[in-house]
Amino acid sequence: MKITDQPTIARYYQALLARDASYVGSFVVAVKTTGIFCIASCRARKPKLENVDFYSTIKDALYAGYRPCKVCCPTENASAAPALVRQALALLKAEPKRRLSDSELRQRGLSPASLRRWFQQHYQMTFQSFQRMYRVNLALTELKSGRALLDTALDSGYQSLSGFNYMLRQITGASATQQQERGMIVMKRLTTPLGPMFVCASERGVCLLEFVERRALETELAELQRRLGATVVAAENTHTEAAEQQLGEYFAGQRQRFELALDTPGTEFQRRVWQTLTEIPYAQTRSYQQQAERLGNAQAVRAVARANGANRVAIVIPCHRVIGKDGQLTGYAGGLERKRWLLAHEQQFSD
Repeated sequence: MKITDQPTIARYYQALLARDASYVGSFVVAVKTTGIFCIASCRARKPKLENVDFYSTIKDALYAGYRPCKVCCPTENASAAPALVRQALALLKAEPKRRLSDSELRQRGLSPASLRRWFQQHYQMTFQSFQRMYRVNLALTELKSGRALLDTALDSGYQSLSGFNYMLRQITGASATQQQERGMIVMKRLTTPLGPMFVCASERGVCLLEFVERRALETELAELQRRLGATVVAAENTHTEAAEQQLGEYFAGQRQRFELALDTPGTEFQRRVWQTLTEIPYAQTRSYQQQAERLGNAQAVRAVARANGANRVAIVIPCHRVIGKDGQLTGYAGGLERKRWLLAHEQQFSD
């Protein structure tokens, strides 16, 4: 989204002049005279205010036709957490069951306002809400591992099971006993050259890999929870660790085929389409028509396109390799510029 609110533009421009790293991820600035876009902390010479546009995300700037700055490398660095966020997360992980108040954050030289802004931008919640969810997720993990319910409740700071159950119902919609019977989907945020992504995995395998700003992400997560009978928690397991490693190798040009366990609920037809996607060789493309023909139904082009659009595991299930019959790039949930980048990346590292 292009930012048009004048007070916001004035604040962002001052942050740009000051190279304020706490604003990294809050906006990107596009320079109309050069056609490039940068992050707040860019070291390049600062443009005049009348020569810039501000956008909420990298995707918005790419859609507007701007290309990444070679000085600040926004597609690589805009998604990296700034130092104050890394420090706050380190404090949280060191003592996950202790609440960090705003006054304590200030005593440690951390700005609660900057943390709030960054977490609202990247997680759609405040840092205090993130802390609360982190403690809930830790409790759920302990319950899943077989720890006694009363011990988990008391260790989480609750004086009774009723208070603990009330908190779980408010946040997850299920009691502690119900949570013990449900599955768990762990979710982790990854940094990639194309912007941040969320990877989710059940005990069986990766079930989602999407760019964080995808509009349908909330709907996809709700659908996964329903289909898998599971609760999404901010954590990681062996499947998310493998996905992070292999995705890093892919972006480095060191991997052409993924070897990940997948857990992708869908209709029989959708699963067949997704399987056919994985059979498209690295650095090659297929049309929707060709995909339909490979499935044995040349008339099912639109159905194939819809199933492609329902793919929740980007890159690993490579729907970016499907193009129009005329060779033109067509719809991609991550944006056509990302699709173009992925295809060019694979061409660069193909054998």
